[in-house]
Amino acid sequence: MEDTTPSADERPLVLLGQPLFPEFAAALAGRFRFVLVADADAATLAQGRALLIGLNPVTDDHLAALPALGLVAGISVGVNHVDLAACRRRGIAVTNAGAAFAVDTADYGVGLVVAVLRRVSGKRVGIVGLGNIGSRIARRLAAFGCAVSYNSRSPKPSAPYEFVPAVRDLAAGSDVLVLSCALTEETRHVVNGEVMEALGKDGVLVNVGRGGLVDEPELVRCLQEGVIGGAGLDVFESERAVATPESIRGTIELVAANLDAFFAGKPLLSPVEL
Repeated sequence: MEDTTPSADERPLVLLGQPLFPEFAAALAGRFRFVLVADADAATLAQGRALLIGLNPVTDDHLAALPALGLVAGISVGVNHVDLAACRRRGIAVTNAGAAFAVDTADYGVGLVVAVLRRVSGKRVGIVGLGNIGSRIARRLAAFGCAVSYNSRSPKPSAPYEFVPAVRDLAAGSDVLVLSCALTEETRHVVNGEVMEALGKDGVLVNVGRGGLVDEPELVRCLQEGVIGGAGLDVFESERAVATPESIRGTIELVAANLDAFFAGKPLLSPVEL
């Protein structure tokens, strides 16, 4: 049988912000030509159109050194280590791995609501972040007869839920406040003592986003003093998530699909809103 594997020169060039995990290298080396930024010469950096990153910071200075760059592809859900404003200014798309975990995280988020609250039907649910995960949580809870409203950077015209511009107001009008947004400088500690006081003594906080979305010392105080009724937490500020074999495979498939789409000029599968 004829070998149809592309040669090294034919494979699309993908720059690496950090060394590739062994699982990624084994699965993707035949499809893409990976070069570590730290090892690349000036000519390679000048022609690199895609940058694959882990948790290494991506600043405006990094982007300036890659004049042909059109895509920053992340292997994590969070993108708080990427200068999104600089990417927007430079016309560089950003993708994350959110879609690889969206279904499971949405299921787990609803499970946390049920575990803490018990009776879910008819409750008022406020969701902070109506992206891949948040929209799935909204649909699942709407099936319980919940009244869903949401907060995000801007209203979603296609969303059949009420948009609430301020997180405090969203909390004040909710029995359950669910966090499923990205962690940025704007959203760090978006849920503080004031927001939890607005949520009230019977209110429940559920966080399936990032630990830094919540002021944890204030959360502890509010739980101890009965300011809120309870909390269901999938994430903490100081805890590092452990990847499962299934999540690794899903991430690899999503990263590859985003890179394929980018080089083919097709829509990206998990673009980050800039």
